[in-house]
Amino acid sequence: MQETLNIHLKKTTVDTQILKNAFELSDDEKISKIEYHFAEIMHTLGLDLSDDSLRGTPKRVAKMFVKELFSGLNPYNKPTISLFDNKYGYKNMLIEKDITLYSNCEHHFVPIIGKVHVGYIPNKQVIGLSKINRLVQYYAKRPQVQERLTVQISEALKEILQHNDVAVIIEADHLCVASRGIKDTNSFTVTANYSGQFENEATKQEFLSQIYNKK
Repeated sequence: MQETLNIHLKKTTVDTQILKNAFELSDDEKISKIEYHFAEIMHTLGLDLSDDSLRGTPKRVAKMFVKELFSGLNPYNKPTISLFDNKYGYKNMLIEKDITLYSNCEHHFVPIIGKVHVGYIPNKQVIGLSKINRLVQYYAKRPQVQERLTVQISEALKEILQHNDVAVIIEADHLCVASRGIKDTNSFTVTANYSGQFENEATKQEFLSQIYNKK
């Protein structure tokens, strides 16, 4: 099983740095270890874990890390992607825009909040629309940097579609910028990845005009 899992990791994680033994522990074992260590962090900060409000926090945080915020680290959580024959012969751009993004910065483990815009030009098959959203959420649910996330989504879509006509743009607020350090609450970060036909300037501009058309 471990050999099979390692092969799967190579196909799904792109540049996310995951240890070879990352899945030797079960989710329950990981939750137990994180609960213990987070309790130690809280204790070091001087918090009274006998308080009713704080007593369950270490376990809540541990479950949230493993089952929710960082569930995208586990390749077994990658969504199954439905493809349908392009019976309609649709050859124009298909765009799914304003996909909700919640991720966490790998440098400070604080939220990245924004939206993702995805476009592709169908060939013989099309993707079930909700699956694009699920794929975005899968890669978002791990410690991230925005540049890597943009590439991961693009590469996954190209692998699924078996062609390169894909575009991905992410616009996001980083709480590591807004809530600490420079504390700039007005700026946001934009990253883009264009492949195949989207590298053509006219196609790229059509994609951008559709994304930013608010009507």
